[in-house]
Amino acid sequence: MFVPKYFFPLALFSLLLLFSCSSIEVFKENTEIPVSKPYQSFVIVNKELNIRGFEENFIDEMVKIELQKQLEQAGMVYDAKRPDLVIRYHSNEDPRKKETINNVNPYPFWGYRVYDPWLFNPYNMQNMNRVSVSNYELLQVILDFIDPVQDKYLMTLTAVTEVSNPKTKPKKVLKSLSSATQVFLKTNPIIAK
Repeated sequence: MFVPKYFFPLALFSLLLLFSCSSIEVFKENTEIPVSKPYQSFVIVNKELNIRGFEENFIDEMVKIELQKQLEQAGMVYDAKRPDLVIRYHSNEDPRKKETINNVNPYPFWGYRVYDPWLFNPYNMQNMNRVSVSNYELLQVILDFIDPVQDKYLMTLTAVTEVSNPKTKPKKVLKSLSSATQVFLKTNPIIAK
C-alpha cells in the first residue's frame, strides 16, 4: 500500500489544529412558530432602545456592529420602522473553576524492576501538588429571533464556549456570534432582489 510521504505530517498538523481550536456549541430553543417565509428585513432591539447585552461596553458595541454586518452581508436589510424580524441579543457570562488532577506515578520504573531511591523517593513525592485549579468563564451568546406580526419566537439560539484568557474574549464572542448567525441564516432562505 502506497502512503504519500507528506501524509503523516499533514495528518498530525490537522489533528493539532482540530484540538487547538476551542469548540462552540449552538443550541436552538424556544421555537414557538416555524420559519415559514423568508425574512428580508430586521431590526436589532438592543441598538434601537440602547439596551446592553454584555457587561463590557466595548464587546456590546462590537456585537451590535458585527450582527448587523453579518445579516446585511447575507442579503437582509436593516429597517427600524417596519421590520419582518426583531432580533434581541444578550449574554450569560459565568465565572467558573476547573480542577485538574495530576496523577504522578511515584513508582514509574517499578514494573521494570529498576529502582532509584534518590530520583523517586516516595517521601518527597507527597509534597507535590496533585490538584491544580484554573479559572475560566463559560460564555453564552444568546440571540432571540421574534416575528413581530405574530409576536412569537421563531427561535432562540445560544452559542456556548469557554474563555480562559480575558484577552481572547472579544475574539471568542465574535466566533460565537458568527456560529449562531449562520445557524439562523441556514433556516432563513433569503430571496435576492
